[in-house]
Amino acid sequence: MATFKYCMECNNLLYPREDKANRKLMFACRNCQYEEDADNFCVYRHEIIHAPSEQTMVLADLSADPTLPRANVPCPRCGHPEAVFFQSSSRRADAKMTLFYVCGNRACGHRWVG
Repeated sequence: MATFKYCMECNNLLYPREDKANRKLMFACRNCQYEEDADNFCVYRHEIIHAPSEQTMVLADLSADPTLPRANVPCPRCGHPEAVFFQSSSRRADAKMTLFYVCGNRACGHRWVG
């Protein structure tokens, strides 16, 4: 985990800097000449992982999309006989092939996993 480092001389934030001559990572103050070797080589890491079901909530009116295939699968909420379906677009290695269904009744719009 990356943490903030502060200068021992002036208490300002230390920023990562590459020492190209010695091929190593340093932390340096931008206000004075203070430098120190990095004890952790993770400078910054920001991972946001969205579940495929969360990604579909952003899309509006999927049932009207003419490019999506349709199936004769009844909606569990309203009983409408047709649903639009699509496969998970997650690129995570542990993601399973999952089909997501959206009710063909625009007034309902219920989404479920098949």
